[in-house]
Amino acid sequence: MAATVHVQPNSGARFDWGLTGAAELGRVCAVLVVVDVLSFTTAVDVAVGRGMRVHPFPWGEQAADYARRVGAVAAVGRRQMTPEHPWSLSPAALTDAPVVADLVLPSPNGSAISAAASATGLPVVAACLRNARAVGRWLTRQGYGSTDAPVGVIASGERWPDGSLRPSVEDQLGAACVLDALSGAPGGLSVEAAMALAALASTPDVAAAVRGCVSGRELVEGGFAGDVEVAVRVGASDVVPVLRQGVFSAA
Repeated sequence: MAATVHVQPNSGARFDWGLTGAAELGRVCAVLVVVDVLSFTTAVDVAVGRGMRVHPFPWGEQAADYARRVGAVAAVGRRQMTPEHPWSLSPAALTDAPVVADLVLPSPNGSAISAAASATGLPVVAACLRNARAVGRWLTRQGYGSTDAPVGVIASGERWPDGSLRPSVEDQLGAACVLDALSGAPGGLSVEAAMALAALASTPDVAAAVRGCVSGRELVEGGFAGDVEVAVRVGASDVVPVLRQGVFSAA
């Protein structure tokens, strides 16, 4: 009984957190939407919007080896960027970096979740505050959102120093923006999805909330306020990055 209840049955749009939540909803949903506002899915939106193909990959040194095998450029950490290698998880940097055909973009949260979901063959969409409305419209046009073809929206969250999940304001709001675009789905929202949407309804200024939350302040104080500003441009993008055969490209 518990396993059945955990997948939020009899609803067209469902919501959960992190890698474990994605694995649980991935067992029953027709498509997963991964949200990692600061910064993986925002970076994917920017890169795909500029014509790059993005390979998700778990965080770690193996990303460079993988990039060499597939003929791609490997993104590095924000502080490892150089003028000769300007590709990183920074959406602001990717806005100006030279366009490459294929970019391996590792991250410990959204990218790792996307890579794991891709291995199951399940369709995966990358959503953020910039493209949430476009993603919701695309999902609706594809016929997702019924109880027969439910959508699982995953807020990636962040990590505590011990590796455990830290739920994050920015990802809850980003997921809620997708759910808002799906609120007319024929299968309705699960209770969990409706509660996430309620958080959005009680947030008068989403951009200010993201700037002021822990993750936003961490980036600002670390010298990467530009990444936050790129991420909080709600509705600025019509790009819908869909993961096909392990690579995000425009739908």
